[in-house]
Amino acid sequence: MSYVFTGDTEADSNDPRDDKPRPYVCTVCDKSFTKKAIFMDHLRLRSGEGMVTCTHCEKRFTSGSFSSHVNIHNGKYRCVECGKNCGSNYALTLHRRTHSGEKPFECTGCSKRFAQPKYLVVHSRSHSGENRYKCRVCEKSFSQRLCLQQHITVHTGEKPYKCEVCDKAFNKFSHLQVHTRVHTREKPYKCRVCDTAFSASSSLNTHIRIHTGEKLYNVTFVKGHLISLDICRVT
Repeated sequence: MSYVFTGDTEADSNDPRDDKPRPYVCTVCDKSFTKKAIFMDHLRLRSGEGMVTCTHCEKRFTSGSFSSHVNIHNGKYRCVECGKNCGSNYALTLHRRTHSGEKPFECTGCSKRFAQPKYLVVHSRSHSGENRYKCRVCEKSFSQRLCLQQHITVHTGEKPYKCEVCDKAFNKFSHLQVHTRVHTREKPYKCRVCDTAFSASSSLNTHIRIHTGEKLYNVTFVKGHLISLDICRVT
C-alpha cells in the first residue's frame, strides 16, 4: 500500500458531495481523502489491519468509526419522525432538516437557502462563474468536484454508487439515495397540505401541483383521440 500527497488539506468530511481538496490518494483504488488520518484508516480497511467487525451486520470498521456505526444499531440517535437511526447527534440534526425543511444558510446573491453550509459554498460559485474542475477527456468544466465525477461516467460508463442491499448500481449519488429508500421505506418529503409523504423531492413537487392547480401537461384531443401531450414549462 502507498499514498500520494498532492498539497495542503482541510477539515475532513466523509460526504462524497462536498467540495473540499482531497490530497491523499490511494494508489490501489484511486479514492482520495482530505486528512491523512482518514486516509490511513482506509488503508487499514483494505488490508484488514486493526479492523473491528460488527456483530450485528458483519461489516468491518476501523476502531475510530466503529463507535458511530454501533449507534445506528442501538438507536442512540433516532429520528422521532421516521425512526431512522443516525451515527451521531450531528448526523441526526442534518437528517431532521429533511422533515422540517429548515435551511438556515442563505445566499446573499439570490436569497436561496440551504440546509448545510457546504452546499451554500458550492452554490455561490454559480454567481461567480467559477468552474474549478475540468474534464480531461472533453475539457468541459464544472463548479463542483462531484459534478465532474458524475460527468466522467458519461465517458467511462461507470456506475460507482452501489446499493448495499441489492447491488444495483448508479452513476449519481443522489440516485442511490432515492433508491435506498425502496428498502428502508423512508419517505422524508411530506406535503404540508395533506401530509402525504414521498421518497423523492421530485415526487413531492409533482404532488403539490394537485393543490395549487398548476397544469403539468398541455393535452390536445381531436374527436376524442389524444393528439399531443406536452409538458408545461413554468417560467
